[in-house]
Amino acid sequence: MPELKRLAINQATTRTQWSLRQAIEGYARHGVKGIAVWRDKLAECGVAEAAGMLNDHAMTVTGLCRGGMFPAADGPGIQAALDDNRRAIDDAAAIGAQCLVLVVGGLPKISRDIAGARAMVRDGIAAILPHARGANMPLAIEPLHPMYAADRACVNTMAQANDLCDELGDGLGIAVDVYHLWWDPDLEKQIARAGKKRILGFHICDWLVPTRDMLLDRGMMGDGVIDIARIRGWVEDAGYDGYHEVEIFSQENWWKRDPDEVVGTCIERHRTVC
Repeated sequence: MPELKRLAINQATTRTQWSLRQAIEGYARHGVKGIAVWRDKLAECGVAEAAGMLNDHAMTVTGLCRGGMFPAADGPGIQAALDDNRRAIDDAAAIGAQCLVLVVGGLPKISRDIAGARAMVRDGIAAILPHARGANMPLAIEPLHPMYAADRACVNTMAQANDLCDELGDGLGIAVDVYHLWWDPDLEKQIARAGKKRILGFHICDWLVPTRDMLLDRGMMGDGVIDIARIRGWVEDAGYDGYHEVEIFSQENWWKRDPDEVVGTCIERHRTVC
C-alpha cells in the first residue's frame, strides 16, 4: 500500500482553484510534501518568492512543467524554443526541481512530416542538454498518447524515449505517465529497459470511458480503466523509488470542486487504488 510520503500532486490537479502559494500551503496542510510546479503559475508568483515558499514548507518539487515544444516552421521559431527551454532549465534549478519535464511538441504548422518533427525534437534536446548538464538539471521526456502526436508530442512511446536517451546520453530521462502509456503492449519491457537511472517521474490518474475531452477529461485514480498498481509495480521493479505524482486535467469535474476535497480524494485513492 503506497504511503502518504510517496504522494506528490501536480499543480494541474488544482490549477483553476489555487495559485502556487495556495497550492503549496494547501498540499502541505494535508501532509502532502511533493509538488510539481507549472511555469505559468511560477511566473505569476515569481521565482524567488516561490523558492522561498517551497523551502519554508519543506516541499519537494518533483518537476517543473514544462519545457519542450521544439519543432518549428523556421529558424527563428526553433531558436525561440531553445531559448525558452534554457530559461525553463534555469527556473527549474532555482526552485530545486528534480527535473524539467519535456512535452516535446508536435508537427510544425502546415507540416505532415512527423519524421522531420521527431528529428527536430532530437536536435532540440541535444542543443539544450549542455545547458541542463551545467545546471545539474535532468530533463525528463514525457511520451504522450498518440492522439497528441500532431499538436503536443510526437514522442509517443517509452521505446521512442528510450531510444533518445540511448542516443543523447547523460542528463536525459523519462517521465512515465500512466494516462499516456497504459495502452502500450510493450510498456513493461520498456520500463525495465529504462531502469532506475532513467525513470525521473511517475505520474498517475485514470482513463475514463467514455472520455469526453482528450485533454481536459482525465479521471481520478480508480474511476477509470488503468491498472495503476500493476504499472507502479513495474516502475518500482525497475528501481524507481520516487514520488507518485497525481496529475489530473478535469475541466468539468475536479476543477469545479473544492480543492481541499480534491486533495483529500487524491490521498485516499492513492492509498486504496495505487
